[in-house]
Amino acid sequence: MGLDFKGQKCLVVGSGISGIGAVALLEHWGADVLLFDSNSALTVKELRGRLPRESRAVCMAGELPSCAEESMEAVILSPGVPTDLPMVCRLRNRGVPILGEIELGYLAERGRVAAITGTNGKTTTTTLVGEIMKEHLGEDRTFVVGNIGNPYTVEALRTAPDTVTVSEISSFQLETVDTFRPAVSAILNITPDHLNRHHTMEAYVAAKEAIAGKQTREDICVLNYDNAYTRDFGDRCPARPVYFSSARELEDGYCLKGDRIVKCVAGRKTELLDIHRDMKLVGLCNVENVMAAIAVAEGMGVPMETILKVVADFRAVEHRIEFVARKGGVDYYNDSKGTNPDAAIQGIRAMSKPTVLIGGGYDKQSEYDEWIESFEGRVKWLVLIGQTREKIAECARRHGFENIRFADTFTECLALCTKLAGEGDAVLLSPACASWGMFSNYEERGRIFKEYVNGLS
Repeated sequence: MGLDFKGQKCLVVGSGISGIGAVALLEHWGADVLLFDSNSALTVKELRGRLPRESRAVCMAGELPSCAEESMEAVILSPGVPTDLPMVCRLRNRGVPILGEIELGYLAERGRVAAITGTNGKTTTTTLVGEIMKEHLGEDRTFVVGNIGNPYTVEALRTAPDTVTVSEISSFQLETVDTFRPAVSAILNITPDHLNRHHTMEAYVAAKEAIAGKQTREDICVLNYDNAYTRDFGDRCPARPVYFSSARELEDGYCLKGDRIVKCVAGRKTELLDIHRDMKLVGLCNVENVMAAIAVAEGMGVPMETILKVVADFRAVEHRIEFVARKGGVDYYNDSKGTNPDAAIQGIRAMSKPTVLIGGGYDKQSEYDEWIESFEGRVKWLVLIGQTREKIAECARRHGFENIRFADTFTECLALCTKLAGEGDAVLLSPACASWGMFSNYEERGRIFKEYVNGLS
């Protein structure tokens, strides 16, 4: 552990699962913890109720008194807390260490780490790598953590020299890493996203690249050769780059040749699997996710026989191009995790039937032109909801797409989609926007969609 927290006054900002996990780990180390949430609607009693009964942490909500701020010796930010808040800047300028939940968890890590980031595909790839590692090492020696919903700080103390931690890491979490050094990292792709938080594309790219910042040539960084940002990073990456590609054959790496994923070593190609016969995932995006997972797992020392066995049985993760049901001759797909245009493009490309598409939500300052262009005759109706519906409709009309309907509520939207879809069609929830404003998260949005579909007669 690089920092000694014993007796230190530590501020944990944010009372979600990451913040609660951070409190527990800090208290294990003997820190004096203050849990703070800027949501003034929360009460101290509610914050206290989120903590374990034995916790000694002080809780505050709304506004942090200056005397409390000035006494802090370390700060742990939850991922949703911007690093440029005035309070955070004041603490940083005073020389107070600013950590995130990933960095804090890594300080307790005793095993090896595989870490995965990217604008899209993180959850599928991380889950698949996790399943491969469980098959190889056993469930008790494999931990899947991070942005996937299981805080690193909750699992870190259970790690040992013979365990592996597989972590999904968002750009928000990568803003606050320092000593974090995975044995194998992966950047699946980088496309515009979260610019309301990072402000510039350059800052967003730099956050993603930080996953490999402390790696050396003894380590591996898996990169998408078809993405300009990740291909460029390979030339200056401190780790040894390993590429995958779905668009071209590689001299070295993993690529798609016809319908087969092949491994290339000095130009010699070994066929690994047929994407139609040997995997249950659909869509080119998932072919790329599988190639990345193979590269990560092999980099972690897993035999190829084990990797391919798990890939063959692996099904789509919840909310990512997830087939829900066929009702009245209509196929319903839940792609609620399509929270940005690039992710939503992959959802559309996976459709083989005329599609009624649900789009819209919270505005992350995204542009929607490429998403609309990807419709290419697949989308018969676009049903829009949320804050971005007018912006998306205007963009669609500029591209000559006029089959647009608005809905004021999600229930109204779902009823309208059912009415617009005929036998042989598909209904796809792939909004190209975040869920905030109408839902607490994309999982809630997808769950409500599935409940509606499963309730259809």
